[in-house]
Amino acid sequence: MSESVNSRIQGFYKLPVRGRLDALRTHAGLDAESGAWFAEGGGLDLSVADKMSENVIAVHGLPLAVALNFRVNGRDLVIPMSVEEPSVVAAASNAARMVRDSGGFVGDADAPVMTAQVQFDDVEEPDHAASRILAEKDRILRAGDASIPRMIERGCGCRDLEVRVLDRHAGVMVVDLHVDVGDAMGANTVDTVAEAVAPVIHAMIGGTIGLRILTNLPMRRRVRVRCDVSAEAVGGAAMADGIARASRFAELDVQRAVTHNKGFMNGLDAAAVALGQDWRSIEAGAHAYVALEGRYRPISTWARTATGLTGRAELPLALGTVGGSTTAHAGVRAAFKLLGVTHAQELAVVLAAAGLASNLAALRALSGEGIQKGHMKLHARKAEAEQAAVNGHAVHGHTLPEVRP
Repeated sequence: MSESVNSRIQGFYKLPVRGRLDALRTHAGLDAESGAWFAEGGGLDLSVADKMSENVIAVHGLPLAVALNFRVNGRDLVIPMSVEEPSVVAAASNAARMVRDSGGFVGDADAPVMTAQVQFDDVEEPDHAASRILAEKDRILRAGDASIPRMIERGCGCRDLEVRVLDRHAGVMVVDLHVDVGDAMGANTVDTVAEAVAPVIHAMIGGTIGLRILTNLPMRRRVRVRCDVSAEAVGGAAMADGIARASRFAELDVQRAVTHNKGFMNGLDAAAVALGQDWRSIEAGAHAYVALEGRYRPISTWARTATGLTGRAELPLALGTVGGSTTAHAGVRAAFKLLGVTHAQELAVVLAAAGLASNLAALRALSGEGIQKGHMKLHARKAEAEQAAVNGHAVHGHTLPEVRP
């Protein structure tokens, strides 16, 4: 990430698309190759798409936008977001501007350790079997490492294992293998490890081998992010009080917590899609994490301070800056160049910050004039595009039939 990046680009939304690209070249170090791809409208070559998925018949497009004003761990960022809803990008940018005045977002992420699970059924004396596995832990981990030699060369590999007996009567137990996957999301790596060690463990304890696959709740791969924002920046002391009360509402009521968390995930998911991440895995892990204590909770909380508010969030976040779409998709490569992030832990902090900004914007709107005024103002522009399509305007060289109500 370049120190020369300035994410505070005033009047950016008023510029035409070409003008925005020029502004990114000036303020965010947009390189020539990425700039050319953006200028041509982006997209994905159909031949590449055909290799990325199954039964491909076309390419489905989403807008690729940028959220501005972000400062994360002392560095300015322009965050790519791919989402069909304009208010997501506008809201995140606006909240980031408010937080920026108080120093921006601060965060840290755990080492990129993913967990693979090996299930066993019908194990006799499962407690004794668990002790046997723990006694042979080093041998099992070596067998796992042997299955991923290229990861070992990069300094990654198996770090630990745990054993849990789930049903003593039926002899059901699971071995959780914790694997450092470096800057990859890591699903393929940990699945390989699980399949490699399963027969080794089976030879020790017997029973029936069951599933061998990662969990999308990577408890050892969590990210934490926080920020301060002044009461003045959010609209005054009464508004700050309202945001804190809205946050408390989410802590007390499950139905509100779900919508609160959706507001957080708006920004995180939009950035994840633009950057080629597995947003389904992200969503599953985040919502499971906040329900671990037996009651669904908010991902983020906001507390009143003497000068304004402090926001905090924590969640498991498995991301990758190498492999998958980060290599195959030209748009994802361009988005990463613009963002300037190369390591998975840094990316986790950035995406969590995008989520916290989106959450702040939603709570501020709800605590003030309501969500609809700003949302519908931006939605009106999207409605114009919808109407143009309905009324037979050209789309990719084809004219759609006019449809009347």
